Amino acid sequence: MEVYVIRHTAVAIPKGICYGQSDVPLAASAEQDIQILSKKLPQDFDKIYSSPSSRCQRLASQIKGLELEYDQALMEMNFGDWEQQPWNDMDQQALGIWMADFVDSKAPNGESLAILFKRVQEFMDLLRKQDFKKAAIVTHAGVIRCIWAYLLDIPLQNIFKIPVDYGDGLVFSLNADKAFDQLKKTNI
Repeated sequence: MEVYVIRHTAVAIPKGICYGQSDVPLAASAEQDIQILSKKLPQDFDKIYSSPSSRCQRLASQIKGLELEYDQALMEMNFGDWEQQPWNDMDQQALGIWMADFVDSKAPNGESLAILFKRVQEFMDLLRKQDFKKAAIVTHAGVIRCIWAYLLDIPLQNIFKIPVDYGDGLVFSLNADKAFDQLKKTNI
């Protein structure tokens, strides 16, 4: 199956704020950004999957397809107590501990990158079993980086080397056997 993975459009939140799973509004340019992005996408998806976050729902609802499903597995990483906090105002010692091992360390009352990857991996394993010709996934940067890691066996500690801008995405073929997966486009 051919899979399009797309990040939501820009958000209206100041730079430097940790927002992970928080429901934040889209930028004033959202409608225009979504229209431009929608025109780049095929019009014949068998299934569209989306994070239930409103910033993803807005884009997912504009993509043409037979069925739209919201899935918690596609939510961004949960940063717990750090949600909606400026990175610079956080306890720098706690932040340093997390940054030294962001794969396995959790934000206070949040989740680790390993936990995020596990739920993305389980979602992808289930998607692999579906009989679709074309599917779309509308989600967040952290999830997209985990999909890259899943497809290309990239160590999780290296996924932040992969840039994922607002409205960016990738296209790949997902096959019954993981050995035959293929990256087709690195930008939509």
